[in-house]
Amino acid sequence: MTETRLRDQICQFGRSLFERGLTPGSSGNISVRLDDGGWLVTPTNASLGFLDPARLSRLNGSGHPLSGDAPTKEIPLHAALYETRRGARAVVHLHCAHCVAVSMLPEIDPKAALPPLTPYYMMRCGATALLPYYRPGDAAVADAIRGLAGKYSCVLLSNHGPVVSGDTLEAAVFATEELEETAKLYLMTRGMNPRTLTPEQVTDLAAAFGKSKPGTTS
Repeated sequence: MTETRLRDQICQFGRSLFERGLTPGSSGNISVRLDDGGWLVTPTNASLGFLDPARLSRLNGSGHPLSGDAPTKEIPLHAALYETRRGARAVVHLHCAHCVAVSMLPEIDPKAALPPLTPYYMMRCGATALLPYYRPGDAAVADAIRGLAGKYSCVLLSNHGPVVSGDTLEAAVFATEELEETAKLYLMTRGMNPRTLTPEQVTDLAAAFGKSKPGTTS
């Protein structure tokens, strides 16, 4: 896909996410890794609903700005995911309400933040890790991401929101949406002893779609 098309795609997906209330105000950021190792990334203090393709930040392979507006302060977060998820070509970070709410609950398992409620959660997300709170833009979050050793494509940042990598921007966006829907289902059924997928069903989906199982890091 050409860089021009990727710029347009970032803006189209950003607008869709914003208009559906998945990241309010100027929150959230999106990046795409290019064939030359550089990135396109949304600018700092920019609403995902009103992005200009020509003003997206263009970074080199080391994460240094080359053109466009100043990039999001969450560059360390994106960089760590690209470093540890070698197949990742896009990263989406939102402040969607249900994921943030789940990240604040005391019972959440850091190795499996959500149970296997639906097959599409397993197919698009697999296991989701929960990281401790870090100030937005804090470079220390990169070390926390590196500590996961690339075993998770979906991560919840405590009191902050999800960050999701994918092998395409579309895949990363769809996984982020699925993660938010699963968080919503979890909150709706919390304390009601919902029927989850069985271990055998989870194993079958993991084998078929190559995602790690909740409760594991394999």
